[in-house]
Amino acid sequence: MKELKDIVNAFDKADKIGLQTALATVVHVEGSSYRRAGARMLITEDGQLTGAISGGCLEGDALRKARLVMAQNKPMLVTYDTTDDDDAKLGVGLGCNGIIHILIEPIFSKKQDNPINLFKLFLSKREPVVLVTLFTMNNKQAAQPGTCLLLNKDERIIGEFPDDEIKDALLTDAKNVLVNGNSVTKTYLYGDKFTCFIELMQPAVSLVIFGAGNDAIPLVQIAATLGWLIYMVDGRSNYAIPERFPLAEKIIISKPENVLPQIIIDERTVIMLMTHNYNYDQCVLKQLLSLSISYIGILGPKKRLQRMLDEFADEGVKITSEQLESVFGPAGLDIGSENADEIALSIIAEMQAVLKKRAGTSLRYKTNIHNREPEQIIRQPML
Repeated sequence: MKELKDIVNAFDKADKIGLQTALATVVHVEGSSYRRAGARMLITEDGQLTGAISGGCLEGDALRKARLVMAQNKPMLVTYDTTDDDDAKLGVGLGCNGIIHILIEPIFSKKQDNPINLFKLFLSKREPVVLVTLFTMNNKQAAQPGTCLLLNKDERIIGEFPDDEIKDALLTDAKNVLVNGNSVTKTYLYGDKFTCFIELMQPAVSLVIFGAGNDAIPLVQIAATLGWLIYMVDGRSNYAIPERFPLAEKIIISKPENVLPQIIIDERTVIMLMTHNYNYDQCVLKQLLSLSISYIGILGPKKRLQRMLDEFADEGVKITSEQLESVFGPAGLDIGSENADEIALSIIAEMQAVLKKRAGTSLRYKTNIHNREPEQIIRQPML
Protein backbone atom coordinates (compact mmCIF):
# COMPACT_ATOMS: atom_id res chain seq x y z
CA MET A 1 0.00 0.00 0.00
CA LYS A 2 2.75 2.45 0.91
CA GLU A 3 4.57 1.59 -2.31
CA LEU A 4 1.44 2.33 -4.33
CA LYS A 5 1.00 5.71 -2.61
CA ASP A 6 4.64 6.52 -3.27
CA ILE A 7 4.19 5.67 -6.95
CA VAL A 8 1.15 7.92 -7.25
CA ASN A 9 2.94 10.80 -5.53
CA ALA A 10 6.03 10.34 -7.71
CA PHE A 11 3.87 10.35 -10.85
CA ASP A 12 2.10 13.56 -9.82
CA LYS A 13 5.44 15.29 -9.25
CA ALA A 14 6.83 14.09 -12.58
CA ASP A 15 3.67 14.97 -14.48
CA LYS A 16 3.64 18.46 -12.98
CA ILE A 17 7.01 19.26 -14.52
CA GLY A 18 6.26 17.47 -17.79
CA LEU A 19 8.36 14.33 -17.38
CA GLN A 20 7.36 11.16 -19.20
CA THR A 21 6.78 8.10 -17.03
CA ALA A 22 6.39 4.35 -17.38
CA LEU A 23 5.07 1.71 -15.01
CA ALA A 24 6.84 -1.63 -14.59
CA THR A 25 4.71 -4.42 -13.11
CA VAL A 26 5.65 -7.97 -12.21
CA VAL A 27 2.75 -9.77 -13.91
CA HIS A 28 3.79 -13.41 -13.65
CA VAL A 29 6.44 -15.46 -11.85
CA GLU A 30 7.50 -19.04 -12.50
CA GLY A 31 9.68 -20.49 -9.77
CA SER A 32 11.48 -18.26 -7.28
CA SER A 33 11.74 -14.47 -7.29
CA TYR A 34 12.34 -11.67 -4.80
CA ARG A 35 9.01 -9.95 -5.57
CA ARG A 36 5.68 -11.53 -6.41
CA ALA A 37 3.22 -10.63 -9.14
CA GLY A 38 1.78 -7.22 -8.36
CA ALA A 39 5.10 -5.57 -7.45
CA ARG A 40 5.42 -2.24 -9.23
CA MET A 41 7.91 0.48 -10.01
CA LEU A 42 7.42 3.90 -11.59
CA ILE A 43 10.20 5.09 -13.90
CA THR A 44 10.66 8.66 -15.11
CA GLU A 45 12.49 9.66 -18.27
CA ASP A 46 15.27 11.22 -16.18
CA GLY A 47 15.92 7.91 -14.41
CA GLN A 48 14.08 8.28 -11.11
CA LEU A 49 12.74 5.00 -9.72
CA THR A 50 9.90 4.65 -7.21
CA GLY A 51 8.92 1.24 -5.92
CA ALA A 52 10.71 -2.02 -6.71
CA ILE A 53 10.28 -5.05 -8.94
CA SER A 54 13.20 -7.05 -7.52
CA GLY A 55 15.86 -6.92 -4.86
CA GLY A 56 17.72 -4.36 -6.98
CA CYS A 57 19.07 -6.57 -9.75
CA LEU A 58 16.40 -5.88 -12.39
CA GLU A 59 15.93 -2.16 -11.91
CA GLY A 60 18.84 -1.04 -14.08
CA ASP A 61 17.78 -3.13 -17.07
CA ALA A 62 14.13 -2.17 -16.54
CA LEU A 63 15.15 1.51 -16.70
CA ARG A 64 16.72 0.96 -20.12
CA LYS A 65 13.67 -0.90 -21.36
CA ALA A 66 11.35 1.76 -19.91
CA ARG A 67 13.10 4.53 -21.83
CA LEU A 68 12.45 2.57 -25.04
CA VAL A 69 8.80 2.13 -24.02
CA MET A 70 8.46 5.87 -23.43
CA ALA A 71 10.11 6.67 -26.76
CA GLN A 72 7.84 4.28 -28.68
CA ASN A 73 4.72 4.95 -26.55
CA LYS A 74 4.03 1.21 -26.60
CA PRO A 75 3.89 -1.35 -23.75
CA MET A 76 6.54 -4.06 -23.67
CA LEU A 77 6.65 -7.45 -21.97
CA VAL A 78 10.13 -8.37 -20.71
CA THR A 79 11.09 -11.83 -19.45
CA TYR A 80 14.07 -12.61 -17.22
CA ASP A 81 14.93 -16.32 -17.14
CA THR A 82 17.50 -17.38 -14.56
CA THR A 83 16.65 -21.06 -14.31
CA ASP A 84 19.80 -21.98 -16.20
CA ASP A 85 21.99 -20.36 -13.51
CA ASP A 86 23.68 -18.18 -16.13
CA ASP A 87 22.62 -14.71 -15.01
CA ALA A 88 25.65 -13.08 -16.55
CA LYS A 89 24.25 -13.30 -20.06
CA LEU A 90 21.33 -11.11 -18.92
CA GLY A 91 23.59 -8.49 -17.47
CA VAL A 92 21.91 -8.89 -14.08
CA GLY A 93 22.68 -11.01 -11.04
CA LEU A 94 19.32 -12.45 -10.10
CA GLY A 95 20.22 -15.68 -8.38
CA CYS A 96 16.53 -16.43 -7.85
CA ASN A 97 16.26 -19.48 -10.11
CA GLY A 98 12.99 -18.33 -11.59
CA ILE A 99 11.32 -16.75 -14.61
CA ILE A 100 9.99 -13.25 -14.05
CA HIS A 101 7.66 -11.58 -16.55
CA ILE A 102 7.51 -7.79 -16.27
CA LEU A 103 5.15 -5.56 -18.19
CA ILE A 104 6.41 -2.02 -18.82
CA GLU A 105 3.77 0.42 -20.02
CA PRO A 106 3.89 4.15 -20.74
CA ILE A 107 1.59 6.35 -18.65
CA PHE A 108 -0.53 8.76 -20.65
CA SER A 109 -1.66 11.43 -18.19
CA LYS A 110 -4.53 12.59 -20.40
CA LYS A 111 -6.02 9.11 -20.58
CA GLN A 112 -8.81 8.95 -18.01
CA ASP A 113 -8.37 5.29 -17.07
CA ASN A 114 -4.58 5.15 -17.06
CA PRO A 115 -3.05 2.93 -14.33
CA ILE A 116 -2.24 5.85 -12.01
CA ASN A 117 -5.83 7.08 -12.10
CA LEU A 118 -7.02 3.56 -11.33
CA PHE A 119 -4.64 3.50 -8.35
CA LYS A 120 -5.97 6.86 -7.18
CA LEU A 121 -9.52 5.58 -7.39
CA PHE A 122 -8.60 2.57 -5.27
CA LEU A 123 -6.74 4.70 -2.71
CA SER A 124 -9.63 7.15 -2.41
CA LYS A 125 -11.93 4.59 -0.74
CA ARG A 126 -11.45 2.04 1.98
CA GLU A 127 -12.65 -1.01 0.09
CA PRO A 128 -11.09 -3.90 -1.84
CA VAL A 129 -11.00 -3.80 -5.64
CA VAL A 130 -9.82 -6.04 -8.44
CA LEU A 131 -7.28 -4.69 -10.90
CA VAL A 132 -6.93 -6.40 -14.27
CA THR A 133 -3.64 -6.42 -16.20
CA LEU A 134 -3.71 -8.13 -19.58
CA PHE A 135 -0.74 -9.27 -21.67
CA THR A 136 0.35 -12.00 -24.04
CA MET A 137 3.42 -14.16 -23.42
CA ASN A 138 3.29 -16.29 -26.58
CA ASN A 139 3.85 -13.30 -28.86
CA LYS A 140 5.78 -10.48 -27.22
CA GLN A 141 5.65 -8.44 -30.43
CA ALA A 142 1.86 -8.36 -30.27
CA ALA A 143 -0.01 -5.51 -28.60
CA GLN A 144 0.19 -5.66 -24.81
CA PRO A 145 -3.06 -4.19 -23.41
CA GLY A 146 -1.58 -3.65 -19.94
CA THR A 147 -3.39 -2.37 -16.85
CA CYS A 148 -6.82 -1.93 -18.33
CA LEU A 149 -9.64 -1.94 -15.79
CA LEU A 150 -10.76 -1.93 -12.18
CA LEU A 151 -13.75 -3.66 -10.60
CA ASN A 152 -15.07 -2.40 -7.25
CA LYS A 153 -17.27 -4.11 -4.66
CA ASP A 154 -20.43 -2.75 -6.32
CA GLU A 155 -19.24 -4.53 -9.49
CA ARG A 156 -18.79 -1.20 -11.23
CA ILE A 157 -16.22 -1.41 -14.02
CA ILE A 158 -13.78 1.43 -14.58
CA GLY A 159 -11.76 1.08 -17.75
CA GLU A 160 -12.20 -0.89 -20.95
CA PHE A 161 -12.01 -4.51 -22.03
CA PRO A 162 -9.34 -4.70 -24.74
CA ASP A 163 -10.93 -7.72 -26.38
CA ASP A 164 -14.69 -8.43 -26.49
CA GLU A 165 -14.09 -12.16 -26.99
CA ILE A 166 -12.78 -12.64 -23.47
CA LYS A 167 -14.98 -10.03 -21.79
CA ASP A 168 -17.56 -12.37 -20.23
CA ALA A 169 -15.06 -14.94 -18.95
CA LEU A 170 -12.71 -12.27 -17.63
CA LEU A 171 -15.50 -10.39 -15.86
CA THR A 172 -16.71 -13.60 -14.22
CA ASP A 173 -13.22 -14.38 -12.97
CA ALA A 174 -12.72 -10.82 -11.71
CA LYS A 175 -15.93 -11.04 -9.69
CA ASN A 176 -14.81 -14.37 -8.23
CA VAL A 177 -11.49 -12.86 -7.14
CA LEU A 178 -13.33 -10.02 -5.42
CA VAL A 179 -15.48 -12.52 -3.52
CA ASN A 180 -12.87 -15.19 -2.78
CA GLY A 181 -10.03 -12.82 -1.91
CA ASN A 182 -7.22 -14.46 -3.92
CA SER A 183 -5.41 -13.02 -6.93
CA VAL A 184 -5.14 -15.37 -9.92
CA THR A 185 -3.36 -15.60 -13.25
CA LYS A 186 -5.34 -17.04 -16.16
CA THR A 187 -4.74 -17.53 -19.85
CA TYR A 188 -7.76 -17.25 -22.14
CA LEU A 189 -7.63 -19.08 -25.45
CA TYR A 190 -9.99 -17.62 -28.03
CA GLY A 191 -8.89 -16.32 -31.42
CA ASP A 192 -5.72 -15.13 -29.69
CA LYS A 193 -3.99 -16.00 -26.44
CA PHE A 194 -4.19 -13.52 -23.58
CA THR A 195 -2.79 -13.98 -20.10
CA CYS A 196 -4.45 -11.97 -17.39
CA PHE A 197 -3.24 -11.07 -13.92
CA ILE A 198 -6.44 -10.58 -11.91
CA GLU A 199 -5.25 -8.89 -8.76
CA LEU A 200 -7.08 -8.32 -5.50
CA MET A 201 -6.01 -5.02 -3.96
CA GLN A 202 -6.74 -4.53 -0.27
CA PRO A 203 -6.95 -1.24 1.67
CA ALA A 204 -4.17 -0.29 4.04
CA VAL A 205 -4.13 -1.92 7.45
CA SER A 206 -5.75 0.26 10.09
CA LEU A 207 -4.01 0.08 13.48
CA VAL A 208 -5.91 1.43 16.48
CA ILE A 209 -3.65 1.89 19.51
CA PHE A 210 -5.25 2.43 22.89
CA GLY A 211 -2.55 4.04 24.99
CA ALA A 212 -0.33 7.01 24.20
CA GLY A 213 2.56 6.12 26.47
CA ASN A 214 6.21 6.19 25.43
CA ASP A 215 6.12 2.50 24.50
CA ALA A 216 3.54 3.26 21.81
CA ILE A 217 5.96 5.51 19.92
CA PRO A 218 8.07 2.73 18.30
CA LEU A 219 4.88 0.81 17.48
CA VAL A 220 3.62 3.85 15.57
CA GLN A 221 6.94 4.33 13.81
CA ILE A 222 7.14 0.75 12.55
CA ALA A 223 3.50 0.70 11.46
CA ALA A 224 3.94 3.99 9.60
CA THR A 225 6.95 2.56 7.75
CA LEU A 226 4.64 -0.21 6.50
CA GLY A 227 2.10 2.35 5.31
CA TRP A 228 -0.52 1.45 7.90
CA LEU A 229 -3.08 4.01 9.02
CA ILE A 230 -2.63 4.72 12.72
CA TYR A 231 -5.26 5.92 15.18
CA MET A 232 -4.21 6.85 18.70
CA VAL A 233 -6.69 6.69 21.58
CA ASP A 234 -6.16 7.76 25.18
CA GLY A 235 -8.00 9.51 27.97
CA ARG A 236 -5.02 11.67 28.84
CA SER A 237 -4.90 14.91 26.87
CA ASN A 238 -1.29 15.61 27.83
CA TYR A 239 -0.12 12.29 26.31
CA ALA A 240 -2.24 11.98 23.18
CA ILE A 241 -0.93 14.99 21.26
CA PRO A 242 0.35 15.47 17.68
CA GLU A 243 3.78 16.48 18.90
CA ARG A 244 4.27 12.99 20.35
CA PHE A 245 2.58 11.14 17.49
CA PRO A 246 3.05 13.14 14.27
CA LEU A 247 2.63 9.98 12.15
CA ALA A 248 -0.86 9.21 13.48
CA GLU A 249 -3.79 9.64 11.11
CA LYS A 250 -6.02 10.68 13.98
CA ILE A 251 -5.72 11.21 17.73
CA ILE A 252 -8.76 10.63 19.93
CA ILE A 253 -8.98 11.76 23.54
CA SER A 254 -11.91 9.96 25.10
CA LYS A 255 -13.27 7.86 27.90
CA PRO A 256 -13.23 4.16 26.98
CA GLU A 257 -17.01 3.82 26.73
CA ASN A 258 -17.18 6.62 24.12
CA VAL A 259 -14.40 5.56 21.75
CA LEU A 260 -15.88 3.00 19.36
CA PRO A 261 -18.39 5.34 17.67
CA GLN A 262 -15.43 7.54 16.72
CA ILE A 263 -13.47 4.90 14.79
CA ILE A 264 -14.16 2.68 11.80
CA ILE A 265 -13.45 -1.01 12.34
CA ASP A 266 -13.36 -3.38 9.37
CA GLU A 267 -11.65 -6.62 8.34
CA ARG A 268 -8.36 -4.76 7.81
CA THR A 269 -8.34 -3.30 11.34
CA VAL A 270 -6.05 -4.49 14.13
CA ILE A 271 -6.21 -3.32 17.74
CA MET A 272 -3.58 -2.86 20.43
CA LEU A 273 -4.50 -2.25 24.07
CA MET A 274 -1.56 -0.72 25.93
CA THR A 275 -2.86 2.06 28.17
CA HIS A 276 -1.34 0.45 31.30
CA ASN A 277 -4.70 1.27 32.87
CA TYR A 278 -6.46 -1.96 33.81
CA ASN A 279 -9.97 -0.50 33.93
CA TYR A 280 -9.56 1.37 30.63
CA ASP A 281 -8.26 -1.69 28.78
CA GLN A 282 -10.94 -3.91 30.29
CA CYS A 283 -13.74 -1.56 29.28
CA VAL A 284 -12.48 -1.38 25.70
CA LEU A 285 -11.91 -5.14 25.45
CA LYS A 286 -15.46 -5.83 26.61
CA GLN A 287 -16.78 -3.77 23.71
CA LEU A 288 -14.37 -5.20 21.14
CA LEU A 289 -15.17 -8.84 21.85
CA SER A 290 -18.61 -8.49 20.30
CA LEU A 291 -17.10 -7.26 17.02
CA SER A 292 -15.49 -9.19 14.19
CA ILE A 293 -11.81 -8.24 14.52
CA SER A 294 -8.90 -10.38 13.38
CA TYR A 295 -6.42 -9.14 15.98
CA ILE A 296 -6.82 -7.65 19.47
CA GLY A 297 -3.47 -7.41 21.22
CA ILE A 298 -3.12 -6.78 24.94
CA LEU A 299 0.08 -5.70 26.63
CA GLY A 300 1.01 -7.24 29.95
CA PRO A 301 1.20 -10.73 31.50
CA LYS A 302 -1.27 -13.46 30.68
CA LYS A 303 -2.72 -13.39 34.20
CA ARG A 304 -3.80 -9.78 33.63
CA LEU A 305 -5.86 -10.83 30.62
CA GLN A 306 -7.22 -13.87 32.43
CA ARG A 307 -8.37 -11.65 35.30
CA MET A 308 -10.33 -9.51 32.81
CA LEU A 309 -11.97 -12.57 31.29
CA ASP A 310 -12.82 -13.98 34.72
CA GLU A 311 -14.48 -10.73 35.69
CA PHE A 312 -16.48 -10.75 32.47
CA ALA A 313 -17.70 -14.24 33.35
CA ASP A 314 -18.68 -13.10 36.85
CA GLU A 315 -20.75 -10.34 35.22
CA GLY A 316 -22.55 -12.90 33.07
CA VAL A 317 -20.80 -11.89 29.85
CA LYS A 318 -20.62 -14.91 27.55
CA ILE A 319 -17.41 -15.16 25.54
CA THR A 320 -17.14 -17.75 22.79
CA SER A 321 -14.01 -19.60 21.73
CA GLU A 322 -14.28 -17.87 18.35
CA GLN A 323 -14.10 -14.48 20.05
CA LEU A 324 -11.06 -15.52 22.05
CA GLU A 325 -9.29 -16.61 18.86
CA SER A 326 -8.80 -12.94 18.00
CA VAL A 327 -7.36 -12.00 21.42
CA PHE A 328 -3.57 -12.09 21.71
CA GLY A 329 -2.24 -11.56 25.20
CA PRO A 330 0.56 -11.16 25.87
CA ALA A 331 0.83 -9.61 22.41
CA GLY A 332 3.76 -10.33 20.12
CA LEU A 333 5.89 -13.14 18.74
CA ASP A 334 8.55 -14.81 20.85
CA ILE A 335 11.71 -13.15 19.53
CA GLY A 336 13.31 -12.41 22.89
CA SER A 337 12.05 -8.83 23.10
CA GLU A 338 13.21 -6.80 26.09
CA ASN A 339 12.79 -3.08 25.40
CA ALA A 340 9.95 -1.06 23.85
CA ASP A 341 11.46 -1.10 20.34
CA GLU A 342 11.87 -4.87 20.32
CA ILE A 343 8.40 -5.42 21.77
CA ALA A 344 6.91 -3.17 19.08
CA LEU A 345 8.70 -5.23 16.41
CA SER A 346 7.33 -8.49 17.81
CA ILE A 347 3.78 -7.09 17.98
CA ILE A 348 3.78 -5.75 14.42
CA ALA A 349 5.22 -9.07 13.18
CA GLU A 350 2.43 -10.97 14.91
CA MET A 351 -0.22 -8.66 13.47
CA GLN A 352 1.19 -9.17 9.98
CA ALA A 353 1.21 -12.95 10.44
CA VAL A 354 -2.42 -12.96 11.58
CA LEU A 355 -3.55 -10.74 8.71
CA LYS A 356 -1.76 -12.99 6.22
CA LYS A 357 -2.94 -16.15 8.00
CA ARG A 358 0.60 -17.33 8.64
CA ALA A 359 2.10 -19.04 11.68
CA GLY A 360 5.07 -16.70 12.02
CA THR A 361 7.65 -19.50 11.83
CA SER A 362 11.14 -19.24 10.37
CA LEU A 363 11.33 -19.38 6.58
CA ARG A 364 14.19 -21.88 6.84
CA TYR A 365 11.60 -24.56 7.57
CA LYS A 366 9.53 -23.85 4.45
CA THR A 367 10.05 -25.38 1.03
CA ASN A 368 8.19 -22.56 -0.69
CA ILE A 369 7.98 -19.06 0.79
CA HIS A 370 4.93 -18.01 -1.24
CA ASN A 371 1.87 -20.07 -2.01
CA ARG A 372 1.78 -19.79 -5.78
CA GLU A 373 -1.33 -20.94 -7.58
CA PRO A 374 -0.60 -22.56 -10.94
CA GLU A 375 -1.61 -20.58 -14.01
CA GLN A 376 -5.04 -21.60 -15.21
CA ILE A 377 -5.81 -22.05 -18.91
CA ILE A 378 -9.35 -21.23 -20.03
CA ARG A 379 -10.20 -22.65 -23.45
CA GLN A 380 -13.25 -21.53 -25.33
CA PRO A 381 -14.49 -22.45 -28.82
CA MET A 382 -13.88 -20.00 -31.62
CA LEU A 383 -16.83 -17.69 -32.21
